[in-house]
Order: sequence, then structure tokens, then C-alpha cells
Amino acid sequence: MILALLLDLANIAGGFLLAIALLRRLPRVGDDLGKFAERAAPFGWVVGIVALACGGAYLLMHLLSGGRVYHFEIVGIGVGLALLWERLTGRKTPTTTGPDAPTGAALLLAVFGVVAILVGLQGLFTSD
Repeated sequence: MILALLLDLANIAGGFLLAIALLRRLPRVGDDLGKFAERAAPFGWVVGIVALACGGAYLLMHLLSGGRVYHFEIVGIGVGLALLWERLTGRKTPTTTGPDAPTGAALLLAVFGVVAILVGLQGLFTSD
């Protein structure tokens, strides 16, 4: 129960950190979301570890019990890897700064972040 809640919250928080390039373009709230994301970004690696650990634990649990694999755990592992990419590989994560719209890999990560937010919200409102 707690592990599922941690996975859902990590998906939401990690998705927010990944999708901020798109969320900044929202009228009236984009600037405030951008400021909040700048303050929360240094702790993104913690969210990445939680998402990777919880997603991996659920993946192993479901693979070993003979059950099926759910999208919550796959998205959690993806969020964890995306947030920890710079620490794991030493290469910068593609992001967009400034007024330009995200393109290429930054756009792909931002769309994946929106998907992660939706999956995390779905996980909060569905039973285990």
C-alpha cells in the first residue's frame, strides 16, 4: 500500500519535473510553475531514486508472482531513469531553457512527463 502510494507520488512529481518545459507555456500559471520547478529541481534525483526503486520492486514482484506487468511500474522506471540520466551517464539531460518551445528529445521528455502525471493520478484513484 505505501509502496504503491510512493510510486504514484513519484510518477506525479517526476512527471512534473520532466514536463515543465511544456507547462511553462501555459497562460497565467506557467511562470509560477517554472519558479516552483526551479526550486524543486535540485531534489529531482531523490524523486528519481524513489520512482526507480518502487517501479523496479513492483516489476520484480509482478514478474515473479506470475501476474501481469502494469503500466504504472514501467512509467515509474522510465521516470526514474530520465531523472537520474545525468548522474548515471554524466551527459546532460536534454532540456529547453528560455522562451523557445521544446523540440526533439526535450519535447519527447516533456510529453512523457505529462503521461507520467496522468499515470500517477490514475494510480491514486484506482485500487491495488
